[in-house]
This record gives sequence, C-alpha cells and structure tokens, in this order.
Amino acid sequence: MGNSTNAVDEFGERLGELEWVTDLHVAGSLATGDYTAGVSDLDLVALTAGPVDQDRQAVLTALHRDVDRGAGYGLKLGCVYVDGATIGTAGKEHPTWTHELLVQRILSGVTRAELVRHGFAVFGRTPQEVFPAVSDDDIREAARAELTGYWAWAARRPRIWLDPVMVDLGLTSMARGRHSLTHGGLLTKTDAIKQADAPAWLIEQLLARRRGEDVDSPRLRSGYIAWRDARKTVRSAARA
Repeated sequence: MGNSTNAVDEFGERLGELEWVTDLHVAGSLATGDYTAGVSDLDLVALTAGPVDQDRQAVLTALHRDVDRGAGYGLKLGCVYVDGATIGTAGKEHPTWTHELLVQRILSGVTRAELVRHGFAVFGRTPQEVFPAVSDDDIREAARAELTGYWAWAARRPRIWLDPVMVDLGLTSMARGRHSLTHGGLLTKTDAIKQADAPAWLIEQLLARRRGEDVDSPRLRSGYIAWRDARKTVRSAARA
C-alpha cells in the first residue's frame, strides 16, 4: 500500500502538467488531520480552465488509472474536477474520479465547507482564495441537505443497512450531521464515532475499524441500530 503524501504529490505533479488544470486542493480527512491510510479516502478537488469535455475526461481517466496502479494503490484517491467558472454554482454536477470510475457528481456543501475551513493547496491558489466564505448557517444547510437527500432515501430502505460498510458510514454521518445542525461546525469522523447514537460496544468496534483493525460487528444487530439512528436523525432534520 502506498504512502498518502507521496501519492498526492505524484498525482499533483502529473496533474499540474495539464495546462487546463489550474489548482489542486485537499479536502476530507487529510485536510482535517483525521486521515488513516487504507481506511480514509483521499479527497481532492481540482479546478480547471473551462469544462472537462470528453477528450479531457479520457486524459484524466488514463492518468487516474495509472496512479491507482502505482503510488496511489490501495489509497482510494478521488478527485472532483470543477470548471473554475462554475465555482459559485451550487448543485452542478462535475466529473469525479471515485472507486476507479469517472462519474458525474456535485461538489457538496459539506466538502466546500471542509475546503474553506481546513483545506490546503497542492498547487495553485489556496481554497480560501478561490471559494466563497462559509458561514455556520451555510454548514447547517449543507448538513440538512445531505440528511434529507441521500440519507432520507437510505432510511427508507432497511435492507441496505445489512451491509457492514453502511453501518459505519451511517452512524458516523448521522453524528456529523447532528453536530453541524446544532453547532454550525464540522466534526471529524473519529470524533463523530465517539458521539454516535450507539451502544458503547459498537462505538468501540467502529473506532477499531477507523484505526484499521479487522473487527467485525454482529450484522443484524448493528444494522438495526444504524438504520434506527438514520430514521430518527432524518426526521429531526426534516422538521428543523
């Protein structure tokens, strides 16, 4: 498994050789100091001069596949490509490399907040120079949008909570969402796990997995706990 710093540096060097990529920023756990290799994703955001058309997408796909086979192997390096002219357009979908595919996704309000409050540049301008300031109310609205969007969809589908990955993601995201709604701030995933609405034994197991340890939780019981928490948190966000 590669080293995260080396992978980001090498990726940045190769991306910087493309004349139409102007800036590369670090968000997510690496920006907040909560990164665990092999567990955390490497969340990057690149700004481009003009839209990423089909030809540019082909170049990016080849570059990412090469990095994923080399310095980025096993590190789950992902990147959102935002046309610099559309930075202020919320809800717009952008080419996004994730899980070995180039798909179309929005740059979420939570990611924007991470960039402005904690992000840093690999090359180009800093996120704080490029993205608009983010207020506490902006973070509250971003959290509410995620809870009443994707998570409301997931809460209506109890069967998907039998997936152990969904248990960890759900309990962590619900704690982060509640914190943002209440305080207008961001919470790291590790701190969110400590505040999860779950029994102490499950919290300890989540923390162990966050550290990269191979620990299993009872599938049915933990799935039910996470699904119940999602339903309750989503309802509360919808009423807020």
